[in-house]
Amino acid sequence: MAIETGDSVTIEYTARFEDGLVFDTTRERVAEETGLAEQLPDREFEPLTFEVGDAEIIDGVTEALVGMEEGAETTITVPPEDAYGERSEDRVIEHNTVEFEQMLESEGRDLEMGAEIETKDGSVGEITHIDPEIVRIDFNHQLAGETLEFDLEVLEVN
Repeated sequence: MAIETGDSVTIEYTARFEDGLVFDTTRERVAEETGLAEQLPDREFEPLTFEVGDAEIIDGVTEALVGMEEGAETTITVPPEDAYGERSEDRVIEHNTVEFEQMLESEGRDLEMGAEIETKDGSVGEITHIDPEIVRIDFNHQLAGETLEFDLEVLEVN
């Protein structure tokens, strides 16, 4: 039976950048070979089950899965607009350093490069610049602007 939007599927996948560097996988063997298992020691590398069309999976993968059948395998290339979007300078926010540092201190946190900041609406950004006047927080997804490649294998369709 061909996969349709709304179906529950279980897949295995390996995700790479265009240069071939693997950044995510469900396959334990691939995780061990690429060093991901060592980088993420608490992660369990196992098949992923989800409903096709929900917001959990990027559009490019969802589009590739629709029409595939149980047991099918494919490799796809997903451009940024069907993955995590293009990088946007509008998603980089600047704050006064002193004021921002005081706000963090009131939460018991220190101002440091690379720290993650979560807004009240749940957006997550990373501090990418600190100087005496300005702090920059980048709310672009870390994979924004990247063309991604996925090896997909459909294990089960319900």
